[in-house]
Amino acid sequence: MTDSILAALSRIHGTVSVVGSMNADYTVTTERLPGPGETVNGGPLQILPGGKSGNQAAAAARIGAEVQLFGAVGDDANADFLLGKLGDAGVDTANVLRVEGPSGTTVITVDAHGENTIVYSPGSNAQVSVEYIESMCERLIASGVLGLCLESPIETVTAAARICHEAGVKVLVNNSPFMAVLPQELIALCDILLVNEHEMAQMLGIAEPDHDDWSAFDWHAALEQLRELGFEQTIVTLGGDGSVVLDATADDVIPIAPVAVTPVDTTGCGDAFMGTVLAGLASGFALCEAAQLASFVSAYAATGLGAQASYGTTAQIKERFARR
Repeated sequence: MTDSILAALSRIHGTVSVVGSMNADYTVTTERLPGPGETVNGGPLQILPGGKSGNQAAAAARIGAEVQLFGAVGDDANADFLLGKLGDAGVDTANVLRVEGPSGTTVITVDAHGENTIVYSPGSNAQVSVEYIESMCERLIASGVLGLCLESPIETVTAAARICHEAGVKVLVNNSPFMAVLPQELIALCDILLVNEHEMAQMLGIAEPDHDDWSAFDWHAALEQLRELGFEQTIVTLGGDGSVVLDATADDVIPIAPVAVTPVDTTGCGDAFMGTVLAGLASGFALCEAAQLASFVSAYAATGLGAQASYGTTAQIKERFARR
């Protein structure tokens, strides 16, 4: 089974557009995360390339997709750093804006178990305007799938979804950073929703299971509730427990098995998952097939420090997991 899933990496060839954020991640490791008002000792500070959209684009490009990224960087040193790292990953950044002021940044603390806390400062990401996105219309619709998250202004996210939806381009929206109530227009333009289990529970207004045990959860009921909200297809990620594809078009719930690794840093693993799903969909994969492949790609990312810095190429991911 593992070999057949990994073999799908060699079939990635599609074109992907991603609209959104690029951030310089100021990252420090600690033995444990500090509590409120507490100071803990940390290791050396590292500046790593990040931003949810940049991460998603880099993950898709590293496994072979042709990826265009649309967004904005500032006029600081971080701008050249971010664009350089994205270029190294194979992402086309020719249409990224340069604006006055700082680029987006995050401050990330990672503990000995790979868990993290993140504080986000939008910087230039807040200047990704509707007018800019509309000027990129022809380039956006040249791709097979559009990836969106919510680190850009919501009106810009909605405009990008509208442009691609009207052109028949599949639209995948990651509700992160989380919004409890998404605009109805954006929901109507969205083909696939990607959320984690906590975000799904908040969207549906339901209690999470005791001890974070989702094995007995009524996923068919969640599918119906999400359909009522307007989502026909949803992927719910469960961290180390894998993910679940909820397909209301087929009235089907498809569990996706996790890939066990010893985590070093989980920063950016969700973005690696989404980037892989984007690449898979653009390459003609079924949603469940793309999600299965994403389990391996995101698990690989958990074994390295940082987001983009931990993402593997097709060869690296195959070599890491082929022995299983």
